[in-house]
Amino acid sequence: MFIVRFSYIKNVACNEIYATWPVSTLHANILAILSLTLNRVFTEWYRAKGYDFTITSTTQLDQKYVHGRNIFVEISQVVDEIFTTYITRPGIRQPLFAQYNDGRRTNIPGRLSQWGSAELGERGYSALNILKHYYGQDIYLTQAQKVSGVPTSFPGEALRVGSSGPDVRAIQERLNAIANNFPAIPKLRVDGVFDDRTETAVKEFQKINHLSQDGVVGFSTWYRISHIYVAVTRMAEL
Repeated sequence: MFIVRFSYIKNVACNEIYATWPVSTLHANILAILSLTLNRVFTEWYRAKGYDFTITSTTQLDQKYVHGRNIFVEISQVVDEIFTTYITRPGIRQPLFAQYNDGRRTNIPGRLSQWGSAELGERGYSALNILKHYYGQDIYLTQAQKVSGVPTSFPGEALRVGSSGPDVRAIQERLNAIANNFPAIPKLRVDGVFDDRTETAVKEFQKINHLSQDGVVGFSTWYRISHIYVAVTRMAEL
């Protein structure tokens, strides 16, 4: 399940956009903010790289957050209304990495233009049509209810021969996906049992990635597997 606070989204939105913009523009921009945030949470993009945070407050990488800032009523109401909604498109399993820029100082194709979206809102575009204008006609909106089967946090205890359960199953699924690009890694039966074949697959993964070849899925191996899995399944922007 996605874990994102209302207060975070409201804070970012108040830093990124103007409360006086058309309501459809507010909806479109907040949906982009939500989707970008949920993509970072869903893919554990930074944690998979070894960092201890989920998202940055740097606009060059993510979006602006200022602790303790005031929240505009107009933006707060929109967030309350659409908080569980995000953008996606056919063929992907995650919220769209909905990048955006201001549209004045920076205007990159394929990203939502904040000032451009304000102009489209003034012209009567709906929120969805504003988003389609920038991200493509195939996008659609869906609800964040419960999501599973994608990178999850390190369980806290290393996995090795004899381990069993959903964490082992997750590792087996990811190694199988990675094996499509790295055939030296043997394909596994996804049964949640850490057997000798699973150990062999882990060792081969560790060898390819210059990790200690002990066949144990500790912190470093867990997140390296998650990082490669995200890359090969194209679940996040690389």
